[in-house]
Amino acid sequence: MRKYISTASVLLFSAAMAMAQKFSLDDLKNWKPRNIGPAGMSGRITAIDAVIRDPKTIYLGAASGGVWKTTNAGANWTPVFDEQSLLNIGSVAIQQSNTDVIWVGTGEGNPRNSMNLGGGIFKSLDGGKTWKAMGLEKTICIHRIVIDPVNPDIVYAGAIGNPYAPHPEKGVWKTTDGGDTWKQILKTNDTTGCADLVMDPFNPNKLIANMWQFYRTPYSSKSGGPGSGLYITVDGGKTWKKLTEKEGMPKGELGRIGIAFARSLAGRVYAKVEASKNGFYRSDDGGFTWQLVNSNPSQVTDRPFYFQEIYVDPKNENRIYDIHSTVTMSEDGGKSFNTLIPYSGIHPDHHAWWINPEDPNFIIEGNDGGIGISRDRGMNWVFDEKIPVGQFYHINTDNELPYHVMGGMQDNGSWHGPAYTWINGGIRNYYWDNIGGGDGFDVMPDPDDASWVYSMSQQGNVGRRNWKTGESWYIRPFTADTSIRLRFNWNAAIAQDPFDHQTIYFGSQFVHKSTDKGADWEIISPDLSTNNKEQQKQDENGGLTLDITGAENYNTILCIEPSPLEKGLIWVGTDDGNLQLTKDGGKNWINFRGKIPGLPVGAWIPQIRASKYNAGEVLVIANDYRRGDFKPYIFRSTDYGKTWSRIVDENKVKGYALCALQDPVEKNLLFVGTEHGLWISFDNGSSFQQWKNGYPSVSTYDLAIQEREADLVIATFGRSLWVLDDIRPLRAIAAANGNDIDSPITVFATPDTYQAQYRAATGYEWSVNGLWDAENRRRGAPVSFFLNPVQKPKRNMTASNEAPGNNRPAAVAPRGGGRGQFGGQGNNGRNANRGDSVKVKIYNDKNELIRNLQWMADSGFNRMYWGMEEKGERQPGSPKPSPGSPEPGGYTVLPGTYKLVLHYGGDSDSVQVTIKADPRIGEQYAVKMAQRKMLDRLQPTAEKLTDIIDRLNDAEEICNKMTAQLKDLKGKDIDSLRKSTTAMQKELTSFREMIFGKPDNRQGLTRSTDLTIMNMLRMPRQYILAKDVAPGTHEEELVKNAEQAVGNLAGQLNTFFSGPWKAYQQQVESTKIDLFKQLQPL
Repeated sequence: MRKYISTASVLLFSAAMAMAQKFSLDDLKNWKPRNIGPAGMSGRITAIDAVIRDPKTIYLGAASGGVWKTTNAGANWTPVFDEQSLLNIGSVAIQQSNTDVIWVGTGEGNPRNSMNLGGGIFKSLDGGKTWKAMGLEKTICIHRIVIDPVNPDIVYAGAIGNPYAPHPEKGVWKTTDGGDTWKQILKTNDTTGCADLVMDPFNPNKLIANMWQFYRTPYSSKSGGPGSGLYITVDGGKTWKKLTEKEGMPKGELGRIGIAFARSLAGRVYAKVEASKNGFYRSDDGGFTWQLVNSNPSQVTDRPFYFQEIYVDPKNENRIYDIHSTVTMSEDGGKSFNTLIPYSGIHPDHHAWWINPEDPNFIIEGNDGGIGISRDRGMNWVFDEKIPVGQFYHINTDNELPYHVMGGMQDNGSWHGPAYTWINGGIRNYYWDNIGGGDGFDVMPDPDDASWVYSMSQQGNVGRRNWKTGESWYIRPFTADTSIRLRFNWNAAIAQDPFDHQTIYFGSQFVHKSTDKGADWEIISPDLSTNNKEQQKQDENGGLTLDITGAENYNTILCIEPSPLEKGLIWVGTDDGNLQLTKDGGKNWINFRGKIPGLPVGAWIPQIRASKYNAGEVLVIANDYRRGDFKPYIFRSTDYGKTWSRIVDENKVKGYALCALQDPVEKNLLFVGTEHGLWISFDNGSSFQQWKNGYPSVSTYDLAIQEREADLVIATFGRSLWVLDDIRPLRAIAAANGNDIDSPITVFATPDTYQAQYRAATGYEWSVNGLWDAENRRRGAPVSFFLNPVQKPKRNMTASNEAPGNNRPAAVAPRGGGRGQFGGQGNNGRNANRGDSVKVKIYNDKNELIRNLQWMADSGFNRMYWGMEEKGERQPGSPKPSPGSPEPGGYTVLPGTYKLVLHYGGDSDSVQVTIKADPRIGEQYAVKMAQRKMLDRLQPTAEKLTDIIDRLNDAEEICNKMTAQLKDLKGKDIDSLRKSTTAMQKELTSFREMIFGKPDNRQGLTRSTDLTIMNMLRMPRQYILAKDVAPGTHEEELVKNAEQAVGNLAGQLNTFFSGPWKAYQQQVESTKIDLFKQLQPL
């Protein structure tokens, strides 16, 4: 038997590391992170479609959160696109003639600064269960899909394309063979894509398209140009006519145009047109000629680049919905608009809209914060709180117990909530505290007082807030020099000084330093950007329609990273590609621009990680997709920037790089987040594998490790927050340089486990489908181990302890805790249909065996849970145990150290588990020992009652057998014996009723008020454990009563068995029972 494992002993994983096979993350298939939400503020929805004949079936596309489906009108939602290589969605379309056929276009069609790009069009033939990529990968962003209702093999795709780079694939594409082949049928130039595409409901060969010239740089955006325009075809795209001022369109350059046909009146079409003077237009001849009906700037101008969509009531051609920052409605064909959904309604910034063609009262709308559903034509809305597609920029943790996570979301403010709770059930939306509005970014805890945090929003707004009391300081840095205009990035930089808790840093183009938690600031650097005046024209941003929100602020600091090892050493990264270093607290700076081989000059540097192992070591994360380069860039220097090596490129991971994190305990363990998922290295960056176990290929923006608990906390830009509990097994694998585990069984080091007192959830007593209930951490002491699939014993057993609710989607995650959490029952082995028997022996600190368990485990990684109980005794009334039956659980163990030895076939491994008391309550050792002493006193009484019940059961079994044998027999002796048997049964029943009470067979819900012996035995147990105090005279009296009652019953039973029962036994033995009939010859 091995001693329990230590980090050093993990090196035994491979005897010959140089020739060892590398470990595969596929062997961790049973280990999946928890999606903890939140979902109460959801995230940006870009596409909606529903089944017309069954509108309870709805599909949603999230900007960077995949495709979600409901078949019960939103009672619950399932993500159906998670197995694909990217989750950025621009369009969703259902083939209404066969609603199992679903089309999805990837890449967001609203090209804001934080947009997520795509990679082609996908098709499902089974309602979203499986998907096939159908091409158009180079179109990058597909904003519209239109299916021919007559011939569904004909499909049109409107590709808005990549706004950051010119490319020829932008425009309108068509397939006539269900997606096997595609033809580009409309194109103007390489910077112009298709922003809208609609089909005439009366003629599927007639379509109108808006070609929109739009271009982004890292510091600007421009809407409009010669490539823009409104185009019409009547022959399915063979030929197109551009509509100009001759047909009633405005003169000059055009921008984005929203188009909508009226279903109720042939020929009626509307267009919301971005031009030098924006306007709302109407056509009554099917789109061939147009007239201006509204030029009121307050009604026809908002942010066309971000939302420029209109919809017509399918039953009323004069009722138009205009969705933008708010939702406005016209009842007079566009001549005037009134607010339907105000800025404060549901959530501002609306992008998607679906009206039931058969029932226009039923509307679904998608916005930057989720979806709303109305069944009264928009008068009232229900917001759905079960779709966790939040876009988080940053993640941090505090050191509370349980600890909290915190971060800011795109257009959904900043939030602070639990990573897990000591509350029954899951993690609910109302457990989260809003600590800032606007677009949320970094949230940083005050290391001196976790109730205070620093939170940010756009334009460099930063505050210090107390999430418990609501107290707030506004601490945005400023300068008294009126000649200097501070430039703050959309996602500005903030950092805590690791040596002085009073000191924080904030970034504009300068590094600002405060030594009093933000009350006062000083500038400690020169302008660390390139300070290119040509790139600072954000006040002119937008093109035809200005859009000045701070999103295009440039020549700014993106990240500030003080070294945790060397005071005064600070790294700074900028959005224009400067990497700066000071070693003296800001007095002198070194710029590494152009000095890092392989890094494009001018690339965005969103994150820097200073090493916790070597003061001169640093990781620099860069991306350049804003200039059309999708390659990932992560570089390492170990000598303060003198030399550099590129550790992440397109051959190691997929998607441009967003973040990286080196484990603070095991230096070989690296985590990397890219636009397309989470990646792990066990060999310090030499190789990477994608983590796909229960985690989609979602934009992974930031990572943090809660060091006390060794949890990896993940911020995604599209699927909210995730926690991978206890990464010690990953550390052990990395300590072996990522070589495969060759032992038949390996047990990993365990976290400390608290005997937490769980309380009832607030707000709701029961969880229902309409309530978001994110997965909580499991109760019990986790034990992680690995069974080598190569050396698995031949004999397999069916797993009987698979955790309930496995394979459930994130939106309907099982409630936290749940059944199967004690005695080692239940595992994290989702999909484990077969398993092997692992026997577990648990020893206390005196090496005394206190518990035996048997776990059914899968090959590869397993995580089981010991309920922190010792061996129990069989309880009165329970069945006699059969050979091999599980050992009953007993009392909860006292806080301390325990050793678990796991046996697998002829091999074993062990681990030490530390059990701690609930810190809110304390250890209370004397109380627990006093309770245990009195419970131990009660145990012989319980055992005596068990023996009594067993004896009654045996006697009743004899009587029942005798009754069956005597059933068809006759004779005087037989009748006498039958009468005696009945008398014995009545006596036995009277004894049983003394123990359990008389059965009440009346119809309905009944309740026994008898003071039974069983109740008398339960009461002292109940009262002894009912409160955390030593038992007193009341409990003493209850124990005495139970002892007396059971003793009296034993005496009566002894009298019965030595008297009437013995006589009955003699009668049975003396009575001749002829079980054979006289048989006559046949």
